[in-house]
Amino acid sequence: MPFLSISPNIPYKKPIFCVILGNTLVSTIPGISGAGPTPEKTLLTPNLDAELVTSGSITSFPLKPNTPTGCPTPASITRAMIELTGVPPLFINAGLKYPLTVPYLDALGQMGEDPRKCDAVPLAKQLFCHGQEIGRLLSWSGDLLVLGECVPGGTTTALCVLRALGYPATVSSSFVENPINQKEMICKEVVKNIAADNISDPLEIIKRVGDPMIPVAAGIAHTYKGTLVLAGGTQMLAVCGVIKAMNGPLPVIATTVYVRDDRTANVEKLAAMMGISIYYVDPGFGELGHEGLARYCNGEVKEGTGAGGAMFMACIMGFTPDQIQKKIFKTVQAYS
Repeated sequence: MPFLSISPNIPYKKPIFCVILGNTLVSTIPGISGAGPTPEKTLLTPNLDAELVTSGSITSFPLKPNTPTGCPTPASITRAMIELTGVPPLFINAGLKYPLTVPYLDALGQMGEDPRKCDAVPLAKQLFCHGQEIGRLLSWSGDLLVLGECVPGGTTTALCVLRALGYPATVSSSFVENPINQKEMICKEVVKNIAADNISDPLEIIKRVGDPMIPVAAGIAHTYKGTLVLAGGTQMLAVCGVIKAMNGPLPVIATTVYVRDDRTANVEKLAAMMGISIYYVDPGFGELGHEGLARYCNGEVKEGTGAGGAMFMACIMGFTPDQIQKKIFKTVQAYS
């Protein structure tokens, strides 16, 4: 397969790379998220990823950006592309438990709650409006916006949102073994309440079962005037589902082949149902001679922190697959 599944034809003059950061208490449910050494510490992951992408190192803790199995985190791949392209990263705080240590735009949200216990995103409508304001601001900053996300537990909230919108979704996972049964139990419990209350408004659905990233991203999509590329997999498809339900302008998606090839997720089917075009990046991690990167090919991690979109951005900026691969290898090797 080529480095990009589709040859891009995206004219631009000035690219912007953004990542929306958020928390949901869903990530603290044991077994749901692999984005942290313990369920509770998944709430720190967006903060640490932002530090790594911004400065090239995790400054809050003496940690290496690798999973416990030695797999380089997606944030380290994103950092490599930031160094290669010279495009500075911009972070948007949609709702975090802990304060950020890097510069950011604040959408004035709160950490997402557990939808089994209460409304997940009480401020969903406000976050959508704040996303619209951010989209207008970014329209003045560049004509190509690559928009990623970092929300541990977000594939589960994405599943809930997609099902509540009526899509027969199955979603990916950072684990090699996707905790499908556990996600399904959570989803069925919360979506049945939406059905019982006859809720169809997409922002009300997010309020009940989503996470704070989704309304911010949807708001940005409604007002951004340039070309919008959502960088991510099933979580960004949930954003697209919301955008479509609100009759907004549909973006394109850029993600990795590791998300597409996840047999427990139906990314291609969902994209086709929504009319969304997806660019799949195949960085050939199994051929680079790095044991940790090769774990992506076995289904570990797959995507995150805009990594697929960052590689896509480097490609359309004219960097060759060889340059991209060498930069990633050099960067992650330094963290070994």
